[in-house]
Amino acid sequence: IGEDIQFQALLDEYDAVFLGMGTYTYMKGGFPGEDKQGVYEALPYLVANNKQLLDLNPADYVDLKGQKVIVLGGGDTAMDCNRTAIRQGAETVQCAYRRDEENMPGSRREVNNAREEGVEFLWNRQPIEVVGDDKVTGIKVVTTALGEPDENGRRRPEAIAGSEEIIPADAVVIAFGFRPSPAPWFADFGIDVNSWGGVVAPEDGKFGYQTTNEKVFAGGDMVRGSDLVVTAVWEGRQAGEGILDYLK
Repeated sequence: IGEDIQFQALLDEYDAVFLGMGTYTYMKGGFPGEDKQGVYEALPYLVANNKQLLDLNPADYVDLKGQKVIVLGGGDTAMDCNRTAIRQGAETVQCAYRRDEENMPGSRREVNNAREEGVEFLWNRQPIEVVGDDKVTGIKVVTTALGEPDENGRRRPEAIAGSEEIIPADAVVIAFGFRPSPAPWFADFGIDVNSWGGVVAPEDGKFGYQTTNEKVFAGGDMVRGSDLVVTAVWEGRQAGEGILDYLK
């Protein structure tokens, strides 16, 4: 859309359009060594593993069998990476998160299930560098303490001076989450986004999940930020109700 098919063509042909384009901008840590051999992005790792299980033999499949794996992040995507690496037969899987367990964003059930499968959690660890020459040999972290709440009400992790340590690793999976990827044509059609790139489509607007273009509705991750599939499905249904109301 915007390349093979122009968005205007959809608006000309249909009375309403729903956007459910998700969040696919990969969030990096911004520390040295993220480009070393043995550092993997969460989503390509998970997608390729699923393809491998379907006997599609993807070229980008990563097998972590027998390796010491560290997963960075505390959300549900990180939990998926933890449990996938365990099931691939990794020697060890450690999950490092910069806050404590109480303040992590992921599902408590997923954390408990990952722990049951053998994942070790390293709470209050902030990664600051992937170490190794060309290939990963470990990750340098600093211990954190939680300070004052940020604008979202979550306590900020603050590094403790002199607490650096290197955790040995053969592979590092970065699972810091994803941001929206606003299409360049949004502005041409008066589709507003907020400060973090999410489409403005309020649930409690005149018509549920209507954007600032009256014919365009949106829901799911691209509106609320990365969340569960079931949440996106629900918002799609609610947006359908909003569209019906809009069309009377």
